[in-house]
Amino acid sequence: MANSGNRRVVVTGMGAITPIGNTLGAYWDGLMAGKNGIDRISVFDPSSHKCQIAGEVHGFDPHDHMDPKDAQRMDRFCQFAIAASKEALAHGQLDITDLNADDIGIIIGTGVGGLRVMEEQHSAYLKKGPTRCSPFMVPMMIANMAAGLVAIHTGARGPNSAPVTACASGTNAVGDAFRIVQQGYAKAMICGGTEAVITGLALSGFASARALSFRNNSPKTASRPFDRDRDGFVMGEGAGILLLEELDHALARGVEIYGEVVGYGMTCDAYHITSPVPGGLGAARAMELAIKDGDLVPEDIDYINAHGTSTPANDKTETEAIKKALGDHARTIPISSTKSMTGHLLGGAGGIEAVASVMAVYSDRVPPTINLHNPDPDCDLDYVPNESRAHVVNAAISNSFGFGGHNVTLAFRKYQPQ
Repeated sequence: MANSGNRRVVVTGMGAITPIGNTLGAYWDGLMAGKNGIDRISVFDPSSHKCQIAGEVHGFDPHDHMDPKDAQRMDRFCQFAIAASKEALAHGQLDITDLNADDIGIIIGTGVGGLRVMEEQHSAYLKKGPTRCSPFMVPMMIANMAAGLVAIHTGARGPNSAPVTACASGTNAVGDAFRIVQQGYAKAMICGGTEAVITGLALSGFASARALSFRNNSPKTASRPFDRDRDGFVMGEGAGILLLEELDHALARGVEIYGEVVGYGMTCDAYHITSPVPGGLGAARAMELAIKDGDLVPEDIDYINAHGTSTPANDKTETEAIKKALGDHARTIPISSTKSMTGHLLGGAGGIEAVASVMAVYSDRVPPTINLHNPDPDCDLDYVPNESRAHVVNAAISNSFGFGGHNVTLAFRKYQPQ
């Protein structure tokens, strides 16, 4: 397809693999119920670690989504991406055939890639020597392989890439896919984020950086964004995938439209490898850009899905950024951090949070921020404490901020025919 101006881009399908549910419906129902997916780590013995808790995906069998031989040759982050992508396609009732495959692309971000495989193969290398590494090691661990394998498993031959911008990766993926459809380079895009790095090495690294919560004796209360007693984030895993389509393509198919993607803003703090710039100037500018890109004004925004990591620095800085970007209107908007329930999916976070934002727009309900019992005086906005809320959401934004200073915001609104 040639570029011939901006097109409207709508969401026609979604898929989710998360610590609170392994389908879109289970995930959304879990959010609305304030379900908590955080517990003691079960995939390995964490007893020697300072942090021993995470938001694990339970009950996921890759064989339900692919051939066992194929599953054996890929890392868990790719398995999640394939399962969620297949659900998004089924939800959107889109069949990929030789007739349309060239017009359908994939952008799936991840922050790390196949760390579990890397750890296992490094151990084999040290114990058994260089000849004992698996021939599948490299394709199992490289970060682009989720996007590549989803293409192989679905047949989509259009634009394909994998942004790696730490915890902003999934949000960048949706934004980049939005631009591709908007500019006419594809008719549909499968996009989002995936991550599966609940491993000893990742846990050790984040703990050493003093980024994690050490509330091991009370895992259900460990992720507590905007609460004065927060002490760090909790790692999660999973994938969130959206099916974006050019509006006329979706209308011609006669499928349900769940929302419209209208804005995409991204900036960089250019300040520090892990800490946000004081005052949240970069994050505020990303929000401002997304709102402007969507031909919206701050007063149009009815809901914000916050990055809300439950770290002391992020939550305070994001609060300041929201106030800068939305002015007085910031105090009237419901804002929630779904990480309070799922933990932080790192590169996968933007995917499941974009799904949550679209569902909020579609259903006029907003998820809660659970574990918010003692609000931080520096976090003084409406963070929808502990219970979901019925609220008309005509437009919403979703924030993601990553190590390296990456700031990304997406803007969604209700679909309205023109």
